[in-house]
Amino acid sequence: MGKVYCVANQKGGVGKTTTAVNVAAGLAAAGLRTLLVDLDPQCNATGAVAREPSPRHPLVERTPIREAVTPTDFEGLTLLPGSRSFHDVDHLAQVGGAESELVAQHLSASLGAYDAVLVDCPPSLGALTQTALATADEVLMPLECEYFAMEGLTQMIELIKRVMTRSNSRLQFGGIVLTKHDPSLELTREVEREVREFFGDVVLRTVVPRDVALAEAPSHGQPVMEYAPRSRGTRAYIELCQEVQGRE
Repeated sequence: MGKVYCVANQKGGVGKTTTAVNVAAGLAAAGLRTLLVDLDPQCNATGAVAREPSPRHPLVERTPIREAVTPTDFEGLTLLPGSRSFHDVDHLAQVGGAESELVAQHLSASLGAYDAVLVDCPPSLGALTQTALATADEVLMPLECEYFAMEGLTQMIELIKRVMTRSNSRLQFGGIVLTKHDPSLELTREVEREVREFFGDVVLRTVVPRDVALAEAPSHGQPVMEYAPRSRGTRAYIELCQEVQGRE
């Protein structure tokens, strides 16, 4: 079975889906059979690769993952689409205990066909995020270089620690990814300095810059390396993929 990366942060707008989509595309471009799993009811990862959400979520219906996935236009990248079904979102948001374990087992059951799996989580600490963490080998946490960057970070890290202490957990902290990085701004430099001083080597060296190509690519249904292959965003995500793989 390949490695499962969970991309999570309870705060919205930090580049979580952008990171999940573009790391998945980068690993696929490197020749890995890669699966992108959309667990966010907003289904932004699904739209970012020009696919439609499923009428029902396969994790609710317990549909075999191999029957629910769909290929994308990006070679080597397969998608498990999300669902906007209010019934399914409500059901998955309330699962807990034994049922949460069953959902995690169902998600894990068919992941062996892939070299890498990227799970895009909703911006919350709820059941969907906890289920994703329970299936993952590593968690990547995008962190925006803004004033409120540290808000809620402690809660997210505490949740990760709780999952890591479970007897059947294989989860490790893959790292914090600084996003929307603009070194010309004093605020960016301050946030980066504080985060690196506090978390040390947990913070990945690669930073994701503010780049209009990263904002435009999803509207074209493409990863940034396909939409704008010479952009700063593309270069950053290629370097991030190399760093993530190099830490294994």
